[in-house]
Amino acid sequence: MGIIKREEDKHNKIVMGIVISLCALLAIYLGMAAYFINHFYFGSQINHINVSCKTVDEAKQQVEAELANYTLNLKERGSKSEQIKGTDIALKHNLGGEYKNLKAAQKPLKWISGFFNAENLKMTDAVTYDSNLLKEKMEKLSCLDKHNIVEPKNPDFRYTDKGYVILDEISGNKINKDILYNRVTKAIQSGETTIDLEADNCYINPKYTSKSQKTTDNKNILNKYVSSKITYTFRNHKETIDGSIINKWLKVNENFEIVVDKQKENNYMEALFKNYNTVGKTRSFVAASGNTISIGGGDYGWLVDIDKETQELNEVIKQGKAVVKEPSYAKTAFSHDSNDIGNTYVEINISRQHLWFYKNGSLIVQGDVVTGNASNHGTPEGIYSLKYKDRNAVLVGPGYRSPVNFWMPFNGGIGIHDASWRSEFGGSIYRGDGSHGCVNCPYYLAKTIFDNIEAGTPVVCHY
Repeated sequence: MGIIKREEDKHNKIVMGIVISLCALLAIYLGMAAYFINHFYFGSQINHINVSCKTVDEAKQQVEAELANYTLNLKERGSKSEQIKGTDIALKHNLGGEYKNLKAAQKPLKWISGFFNAENLKMTDAVTYDSNLLKEKMEKLSCLDKHNIVEPKNPDFRYTDKGYVILDEISGNKINKDILYNRVTKAIQSGETTIDLEADNCYINPKYTSKSQKTTDNKNILNKYVSSKITYTFRNHKETIDGSIINKWLKVNENFEIVVDKQKENNYMEALFKNYNTVGKTRSFVAASGNTISIGGGDYGWLVDIDKETQELNEVIKQGKAVVKEPSYAKTAFSHDSNDIGNTYVEINISRQHLWFYKNGSLIVQGDVVTGNASNHGTPEGIYSLKYKDRNAVLVGPGYRSPVNFWMPFNGGIGIHDASWRSEFGGSIYRGDGSHGCVNCPYYLAKTIFDNIEAGTPVVCHY
């Protein structure tokens, strides 16, 4: 019996302890409920400010005190930061009475639910500020000062003896002002104290990086282009254009596409062919008299068609080919020697009024002629190319219409032809009774030249 009684006493004590504990917990719970009749739940926030266990009036005072010291910190690239203070923009609370509504939503007897449900714990009290002051403040930010801005730049490429290598992009620090302004106003309105400009995508970044597929594609295109090799042949001379030259013409345009700098390419091509273009150049010429004379002007000689050649060259470059070729010519001569006149030509000595026609080094025919009237239609000096030859042509000009048997133009409307209306040639006839610029020949002379000459033959006119 004694044992049973002791066990009953022990059981009663346990029950009593539980009852007392539950009563104590209930008292604490009800006490807290009574406390939260006038105080905010644990974890309550207004404009990101912790107002736990504050009354409505205390919360207003705390928020007002925090607002007076409000500072928005802007975290920028390069570990830099700037601040916008509430006092800089006349920041104020709207004080619309929403504090009581937040408190009313927090039921005292449900205070413990605040640990599990944050729905009724946070609110944003509207603020007002002077938008003009904010804009002025932002215009003065160091990160928006044009002197401090580093422009973003896509990756670049550098030519080496082993081909192209990629140079990393430049991120820069240029900011999209509209995005930043919208982000700042949102932060001020919600009471945030820090903005990370990087995380909030306020920076203008390069469109491509060194890891972009487009960058790799461009590198491959560049290497293909500089693998090209074009060798031009000029009889005993050669000129080669390869990657060491081509790379200087290549550039990346604003759309990140590989293009050829046409101006640089054209300048190079003109310089390259300058020594091979002979049209209009002064040459040393051994005249029929045996004297060596210097003569320039006219349209005879070699002239590379740079536009056509450049177009063909670019096609070769784009295909990455190796090509050996003669350049495309707009004008051609009979020889690539230093004197490109060669040994087939017509020589007209204006002062002696005499013509010689050599073919393959042999004198075919010579004779006296009448050239242009010295007083107003003198035959111009220079070296010209025979344009074509025509049988039974009619020469028409101001006040005349003259049929000829043999017509061989070499300088516009000026040419060599027979002149049946003349009975004499040579001497000083040209001084007062010369032609309109043409070279008048006796029938035999014109016929012999016509029968043996071909288009392109140089015609040398000199005094």
